Amino acid sequence: MPERLAPTSPGDGDHVKAPVHSDPILPADLPESTRYRVKRFLLGPPLVSDRLSGQRLGKPTALAVLSSDVMSSSAYATEEILRILVPVGGLVAFSLVTPITAVILGVLAVVTLCYREVVRAYPKAGGSYVVSRDNFGPNIAQIAGAALLISYTITVAVSVAAGTDAIISAVPALSSQAVPLSVAFVLLIAYGNLRGIREAGRVFAVPTYFFIANMAVLIVYGLAKAVLGTLGHAHRASGTIPLGHAGTGGLFLGVGAFFVLRAFANGGSAMTGTEAISNGVSIFRTPQTTNARQTLVTMSLILGTMFLGVSVLAALSHAVPFASGTPTVVSEIGKLVYGAGPVGSALYICLQAATALILILAANTSYTGFPFLVSFVAEDSFLPHQLTVRGHRLVFSNGIILLTVASIALLLATRAQVASLIPMYAIGVFTGFTMAGAGMVKHHLSHRQEHWRRSVAVNGTAAVVCLIVVLIFAVTEFTRGAWVVVVVMPALIYGLVRTNHQYRIERAVLEEGAAALACEAPILRRHVVIVLVDRIDLATARAIQYARALAPDDLRAVHLNIDDHRAQALIQRWGELGLTRLPLDVIECPDRRLGRGTLELAVEAADGQTEVSILLPRRAYRRAWGRILHDNTADRIVAVVSKVPHVNATIVPFDVAGILDEQQALAALRQVVGDGRRPDARPHVPKDVGTLPVVAGTVRIDQLQWRQPARVAGRVRSVRVQPWSGVPALECSLIDASGATVTIVFLGRRQIAGIRTGTQMAAEGMVGEKGGKLAMINPYFELVSVPEDEEARTSS
Repeated sequence: MPERLAPTSPGDGDHVKAPVHSDPILPADLPESTRYRVKRFLLGPPLVSDRLSGQRLGKPTALAVLSSDVMSSSAYATEEILRILVPVGGLVAFSLVTPITAVILGVLAVVTLCYREVVRAYPKAGGSYVVSRDNFGPNIAQIAGAALLISYTITVAVSVAAGTDAIISAVPALSSQAVPLSVAFVLLIAYGNLRGIREAGRVFAVPTYFFIANMAVLIVYGLAKAVLGTLGHAHRASGTIPLGHAGTGGLFLGVGAFFVLRAFANGGSAMTGTEAISNGVSIFRTPQTTNARQTLVTMSLILGTMFLGVSVLAALSHAVPFASGTPTVVSEIGKLVYGAGPVGSALYICLQAATALILILAANTSYTGFPFLVSFVAEDSFLPHQLTVRGHRLVFSNGIILLTVASIALLLATRAQVASLIPMYAIGVFTGFTMAGAGMVKHHLSHRQEHWRRSVAVNGTAAVVCLIVVLIFAVTEFTRGAWVVVVVMPALIYGLVRTNHQYRIERAVLEEGAAALACEAPILRRHVVIVLVDRIDLATARAIQYARALAPDDLRAVHLNIDDHRAQALIQRWGELGLTRLPLDVIECPDRRLGRGTLELAVEAADGQTEVSILLPRRAYRRAWGRILHDNTADRIVAVVSKVPHVNATIVPFDVAGILDEQQALAALRQVVGDGRRPDARPHVPKDVGTLPVVAGTVRIDQLQWRQPARVAGRVRSVRVQPWSGVPALECSLIDASGATVTIVFLGRRQIAGIRTGTQMAAEGMVGEKGGKLAMINPYFELVSVPEDEEARTSS
């Protein structure tokens, strides 16, 4: 709703000096650090926050974006079953692989039904962490949080290692480069995510459907050859796992139940990533919940078909895994099905390319989920708060870097062997499934909505089945690597809870009496400012200038004497420069402990009725050589004296490197002027202020005239609520493409719906002034665009 136009404040006469625009300094005049320039070169220009929201995705595209992880697991799940069965059961393994796959698909069906319930109950963010936190509280939710942090990390390692194996299967000459290739792929994916490619998720549509198409051709063609009796068996080459000898009879054809359970647990790796759609409901087009639930079922059907098809072909072809991991079982089946002809070779290359591509890109699922998860956990104060901050390209850079380091360490420790990673893999995944199912049972028991009994049965079954899988994995794979997760997960949970405990203690200490201290505590009668002086230079002069601006009751300079000759030289120089109006105290410091000497000085000055400010000039050096030549005494002194009540230590920085650069620039300028050429002015580089509205009849803010009516449009850069002459007032700073700003003031209002940072609006009124800057008081206004709340963050 437009607000009533109001003129500027009464009493403005011609003698009043016209205000100026609020941004007299152009952005191009502000220097950028070398570190920032390198970052901008590598990652691109920074993105502003209003570019965070992306377009909604239809079901086909969303399926490809969110299912690359779970689809890719069909490329190695069958092989992991055979790795357990072949050494103990021999050829019997090929009779068991299909039934075990069918049992795993039954578990997949139960988990799919569970997550359909999750999507309906939590349409914004339905990961197991959110479900657990909302139903069991934040501490219990850390079980899901720890499990998912581990599984995300292992997902990157498994996906990249499996993708590398697919490449090596097609190009055996690269077999000795598995670890370097895997690490290189992780770094490449991390670099892409730091640049923000996650926002352009449609890149996953092509490789995902390319992989599905190749698997469909392989399965259909292979089954057709099997029906015609022309499939044959895979040739056993050197390097394959030796065939064992099964016992006689029994429920599992002579293979012990323990090994069947191990094979089932390893095959469960096919279900990793099933929860991804429940985390990404917000990216679907409306109706979001319906589309997400349908896509979840489609994903599970496609996964089940591919997994079962590969297992059937492996059983029919007797494809035996290689001990080294390459060639893969899918590669063996592809060679057998397609043959050695030109067309067959082309189809085989397409199969391996599609497999490698989908496996490597599947790691990006973790790069999407892990940073969001850690930011979500950090918001709950169970991880450092630095993980909640979006970086240069609107991604959670710290989370991406953390995941990269952890996954590379895992690849190096296991030498990029998928068989070594799988035992650690599914415990975290199925723990998350268990927590989601249990949380949904609690949700339905608490809310008792329509059909709640059926929902309790579905989710309870999922929780029990997934818990059984976790126990099977922990027992059967304990000695093969699962012990790492069994040990690390409780330690990680303890660390998360301990971090939260520390944050809560600090928050309680900092918040207790904060309002009273800020608003009601009496102001001490005196203010003493002490400038620590080591030598007289521009840095000291800047500190003294700042001290005078504080208008203290007592201002003095203090030199702690640790060298008599230096102290005498300082006194003499002080007098020569005519600084005698500012007293210089030279205080003995016989033990040369500057921190202790400053502490004693502060205690003496702080008498209970005096606020003491100690200013320490600090000379800043950008280059490493400058930091080597000079120490950081000021920082050490601040750490010591800040412990004393009513003593405030302030570092006054002075950029020495900037002065040096300026002198070099002046020297270059003199050369240019000496040559008779006039140097060009620095070009104006406008701020990246994000998307700006286009509104008819507006003028640029930098063209506003004082006491003239005008209509402007721009983006709200800042909002302030403060009384103005005893009247509540809402102020906002409006910026447009010119980089200039104008203050918009609404008297008598504490807030206005829709006006916040990032809002795009137009305002029309008389241009007045406030605080020496251009302003419009109570103008008519129109909200062009209000930023959406950030999408509920995905957390698995």
